[in-house]
Amino acid sequence: MPLSITKTFFLAITSISLALALILFPKESLDASIRGMQMWWDVVFPSLLPFFIVSELLIGFGVVTFIGTLLEPFMRPLFRVPGVGGFVWAMGLASGNPAGAKITARLRNEKKITRIEAERLVCFTNSANPLFIFGAIAVGFFQDAFLGFLLAAAHYLGNVFVGFIMRSYGRDEERSSHRYERSGLITALKLMHQDRLKDGRPIGKLLGDAVHSSVRTLLMIGGFIILFSVLNKILSIVGVTKLLASLFSIAFIAFHIPTELSIPFISGLFEITLGAKLISQTDVELLEKVVIASFIIAFGGFSIQSQVASSLAETDIRFKPFFVARIIHGFLSAIIAYLLWHPIYLKPKLEEAHAVPVFLKDSSSQWFETCWHLIEQFGASFTLVMLILFIVLSVQQTLKKDS
Repeated sequence: MPLSITKTFFLAITSISLALALILFPKESLDASIRGMQMWWDVVFPSLLPFFIVSELLIGFGVVTFIGTLLEPFMRPLFRVPGVGGFVWAMGLASGNPAGAKITARLRNEKKITRIEAERLVCFTNSANPLFIFGAIAVGFFQDAFLGFLLAAAHYLGNVFVGFIMRSYGRDEERSSHRYERSGLITALKLMHQDRLKDGRPIGKLLGDAVHSSVRTLLMIGGFIILFSVLNKILSIVGVTKLLASLFSIAFIAFHIPTELSIPFISGLFEITLGAKLISQTDVELLEKVVIASFIIAFGGFSIQSQVASSLAETDIRFKPFFVARIIHGFLSAIIAYLLWHPIYLKPKLEEAHAVPVFLKDSSSQWFETCWHLIEQFGASFTLVMLILFIVLSVQQTLKKDS
């Protein structure tokens, strides 16, 4: 049987099975849907929207070209991507998944980077943002803000190593080697001005388009979060999660990891937040929890990977390199968390007499905790206001097209 026909039958059977599960378990599906919707409404939307809007404005105003010109001598030798990759990396780190993929796809559509460069770039510019690691994982689930420094160090160092590893990807497909030249500030400013003139949109139009495009992307993200929240619940009810967990238990035993973490691990492969919460509630050693949590945060979960795949589908960027990079990132982050357990977490805990580093870390963790509580308190109101604005902008665009 041809592969395409097999794929068609598999997708059809999967869709029918999901529909039947929704009919057989309506209450559980509704509860899971509400949980995913609440997470998107209260946290994901208000935390990501400002970064998405700012990134659209920076691209429209030519600032990305300015940054890319200055960072070319840094990004090209290290990661074999253009200087604009530095902007994508910074925005992806600050705003979290899947911002790196969205901005990379935008740059690819505008022909600012090649396909191979885009595939390298997307592999290491998608990460969990610090607010999620410190606020949701460390403070919300583990009740230990100090743990956020270990999780963050493992996560971001792992992503840097992924960038180094993927720099050799696609060498055979590149037609020619790129040469870079050091460009001064004046040259960068001239290129920024030219890029803004090339865009040509007035500030009001650019701002409206930025809001409209960002909200549309977040609506898509919300759909994926709700879908995978329901899917995760259904798989747990029908026993698929336990079956997969029993298979992974063999590997856990080989690495001397408690099998109690297998079910939270499987849940985390689908959706990070639920997996991290279940891991924090498991009665095993904290180090073992941290290692598994580091893996699933780096892997991203199929929910986030679907969001990335949806953003990349609008371009010729292939998804496979990103998926492979996520597996590599998962293992690297878990290993780094294990290696840094004593110097970053355990040793400072035992030596709290060192006032300076402890003071600095406490103040930093309190800042992330405060930001997280503000999002939880005002996030829903912010989401409602921005959705109303999105509706107004959509109506205005429709009326202009009809007139």
